[in-house]
Amino acid sequence: MVDDTRSIPHADLLEVRGLTKVFGQLKACDRIDLTIAKGEIHALLGENGAGKSTLVKMLFGSLEPAAGEIRWKGKPVRIASPGEARRLGIGMVFQHFSLFEALTAAENIALSLDRDTPIGDIAQRARQVSAAYGLPLDPGALVGDLSVGERQRIEIIRCLLQEPELIILDEPTSVLTPQEADKLFETLERLRGEGKSILYISHRLEEVKRMCDRATVLRHGKVVGHCDPRGETAASLARMMVGTEVLQVVRQAPEGGATREPVLEIRGLTRRPAGPFSVPLRGISLTVRAGEVIGVAGVAGNGQGEFFEAVSGEALQDDAGMVRIRGKDVGRTGISARRLLGAAFVPEERLGHGAVPTMTLSDNLLLSRYRTDAKAFLAAAGVVRSGVVAAASKRVVEAMDVRKSAENPEAAALSGGNLQKFIIGRELDRQPALMIVNQPTWGVDAGAAARIRQALIDLARAGSAVLVISQDLDELFEISDAIAVMHDGTMSPPLPRAEATYEKVGLLMGGAEPGHFEHAHAGAA
Repeated sequence: MVDDTRSIPHADLLEVRGLTKVFGQLKACDRIDLTIAKGEIHALLGENGAGKSTLVKMLFGSLEPAAGEIRWKGKPVRIASPGEARRLGIGMVFQHFSLFEALTAAENIALSLDRDTPIGDIAQRARQVSAAYGLPLDPGALVGDLSVGERQRIEIIRCLLQEPELIILDEPTSVLTPQEADKLFETLERLRGEGKSILYISHRLEEVKRMCDRATVLRHGKVVGHCDPRGETAASLARMMVGTEVLQVVRQAPEGGATREPVLEIRGLTRRPAGPFSVPLRGISLTVRAGEVIGVAGVAGNGQGEFFEAVSGEALQDDAGMVRIRGKDVGRTGISARRLLGAAFVPEERLGHGAVPTMTLSDNLLLSRYRTDAKAFLAAAGVVRSGVVAAASKRVVEAMDVRKSAENPEAAALSGGNLQKFIIGRELDRQPALMIVNQPTWGVDAGAAARIRQALIDLARAGSAVLVISQDLDELFEISDAIAVMHDGTMSPPLPRAEATYEKVGLLMGGAEPGHFEHAHAGAA
């Protein structure tokens, strides 16, 4: 790594000297030095658990440093709360959203504003910002009815409404489509041009190379170097982060073709909207066979969440035959019954959906597997064999390289990427016949993402059926044998990987009819 010593023609807006934070025996941040100049986009890089989230929480007043100094515009400051950070001019968009599901988008924005502003005025300002920055949002929509991508837009818009001088963005594009990400990049360029500074945390290294002026790299809580990301490759940046070469994902074509056993069969899946802002599902049909990975692409808010609820059993169907698992009609049976048939499910939202934040890792594992692993986990009269559960949890931690600060911490104590590795590993550990994953590598570093993707491919090649719903097209092209696209509650027939291109998938995401390509080709001929 070559340290970046070039001069920046701006005064430092923020300077961090020797910032340290300790949790028990773990030094999450160990004497970190960092400067952010006025009008620059500064990347903060590191693998999951490197200390990035802890550092920015100290900058935003959510955590108190154990040692070190924060200087704002050259003067030492103590940031005791997020409110104080906002008053200084620091805004933050967290990776895990802090939104009340029972309130509207505008009401959630109002809660973060210090001044008393009528809700109608807030809604109008939100509409103006969303239109100006290409972040579509209905201020009157209930958050509980919105997709993860739409919730991300609320977080970004309410941060912009606070008119900060420094914006901290933690994985801002992890739930955005390439088109939405491009719009966000335009916004960031505009903000930089206005003299705003941005601290940018992302595991998508190509966008770091594209957007960022400088980068600070953390590893195990320490700064291991600084660089100009534009002079690096994605591979060299990943190597700086993890200290070694990153695993390359290997995908071999599945054998057997259409002769393989169908494991998941969806036939005319239709679902009425569950709420005023939910997306209805209309006539979805899809078959996932043993040994293959089928990817599902789509812009956020086009029914992916409703589709996952239907196939996982969180929402039941009117007709039991709409969903079949291993030859059994399961449309009228819930999650546990589908799990007993060999299915496993990983939802997009880790905390609160994939795991209970205040429960330990072993208790979360037991909660999801007490039915499928009853013989192993439960003794007579339902007494939990805690040693067996703990051993299973340890096995998952080791297999997925989950980094943690205690032997059996609460789920909320893990970084987002490490919790994702645990939740996916918890399901992989069962060797399920069917694995359905929604956003498998959201907010996960390059090394962990490669590990998760390879594990899903290996599971399929071992004979299981794998269905992956993702907004990361690079991910879907890397692991899928065929890619279907959701748009407005409908699903296209899967495109075989050999025929799929970014252009074709992008057109389907935008609402093009599946026959568009053949017509276009005929017209060109």
